[in-house]
Amino acid sequence: MIADRQKRTDEIIKRLKKEYPDAHCALNHTNAFELLVATILSAQCTDERVNIVTATLFRKYRAPQDYLNVAPEELAHDIKSINFFNNKTKSIQGAAQKLVDNFKGEVPRTMDELLTLNGVARKTANVVLGNAFGIASGVVVDTHVLRLSTRLGLTEEKTPEKIEKDLAKLVPRKHWVMFPHWLITHGRKICNARKPKCAECVLENICPKIGVA
Repeated sequence: MIADRQKRTDEIIKRLKKEYPDAHCALNHTNAFELLVATILSAQCTDERVNIVTATLFRKYRAPQDYLNVAPEELAHDIKSINFFNNKTKSIQGAAQKLVDNFKGEVPRTMDELLTLNGVARKTANVVLGNAFGIASGVVVDTHVLRLSTRLGLTEEKTPEKIEKDLAKLVPRKHWVMFPHWLITHGRKICNARKPKCAECVLENICPKIGVA
């Protein structure tokens, strides 16, 4: 067992990078604005469901103004199979309005500016900055990253904000964008919440298995 947290992190990165060379953002998008909308929709919803909805949505709505040209009821109907679709309708149209009013319809490229948009917190901002613009502003902490970073002994914190701070200290900045994708892919394929496949895991001999029965 590798006791040192930094050495374990370095080894995790080395192994997962080799294991998942094609890991990438699972939300389908062709530009920053589409990724912003998809990420807002993805809160408490599976990426698979979001991709099904956006396959049609992104053909109908191509720019922020398009979302403002329809009544909220129409947009809500278009995303009705997404969890909390009414709240997300308000977030998307609110974000679109601010993009039009304050950013000439373009998605901004700084954390502070993105956080002024409706429905955008650090996770969403990190997703957009990292995956649309290649800007390593932080480490995305979703449910998979939260679970695996705890299980692997990389943090003892419980909130996404504090976990992100711990991971940012351990993970080299050049890997901030990809590290979550490696963990998410590993979480989906091997290290699931209820029944992790430890015997098949490339991290088995360095994992403290925190929270695993």
